[in-house]
Amino acid sequence: MAKPAVVVVGADKGGVGKTTVSRTLLDYFSANNVPTRAFDTESPRGTLKRFHPDITEIVDMTTTADQMKIFDTLNATSPSVTVIDVRAGLLSPALASLRDIGFLDAAKAGQITFAVFHILGPSIASLDEIAETAGFMTGAKYFLVKNFINDTQFFQWDQATYNSYFHRIKDATELTIPKLNEMAYEQVEVSSVPFLKFVANKGISDEAANYSFVLRGYVRHWLANVWSEFDRIRLTDIVGSKPATRNSEK
Repeated sequence: MAKPAVVVVGADKGGVGKTTVSRTLLDYFSANNVPTRAFDTESPRGTLKRFHPDITEIVDMTTTADQMKIFDTLNATSPSVTVIDVRAGLLSPALASLRDIGFLDAAKAGQITFAVFHILGPSIASLDEIAETAGFMTGAKYFLVKNFINDTQFFQWDQATYNSYFHRIKDATELTIPKLNEMAYEQVEVSSVPFLKFVANKGISDEAANYSFVLRGYVRHWLANVWSEFDRIRLTDIVGSKPATRNSEK
């Protein structure tokens, strides 16, 4: 039985595009034939659930009962990867809960693969989050994600300050999510389908759709760039998936 893998996507600051990153991860795992389930912690109504309803369950991660739904079921044979989209403001408390239930110790012992995608915002407050989460990262694969959702500028004004925070965490890896054309992003939002389905010109139930050729092209190009970052960090290897032929994105 494959070792379970848990991928946490979050930030203590809101508006940094964490759910967008979660959606690209779910599309990436789907295209690479990696069995995946997801938990959306924006209870009671979550954004991730709207785009990936078949594999996503909405939970309140602050309650013991919902923590049990997630972590007492990790040893099921399938799916092998669990993606948790942590709502704004909950990253540090969620990591503290994982420490308290012994999850971080299990990851450190190699019983569980644990990865954190920490979505950064362009502020010192966001850098302070790095310092707060550093203590929880032993045994985890830690990724600092610059998400250029709004033409965001990340500390170009003071790179030394950014580096002083970044280097506090040993083995942290930086990822860059490029900006998606605004009109293309809005059209995917209105369509309420995964990025992959939008590119494939399919509706919610896989019926034929009539999305713009131009906007589909923008999404296809952007998604390929995002996935190249996931390929660069060998994400399928990290979660313990055997290499497979990627499904067509077209």
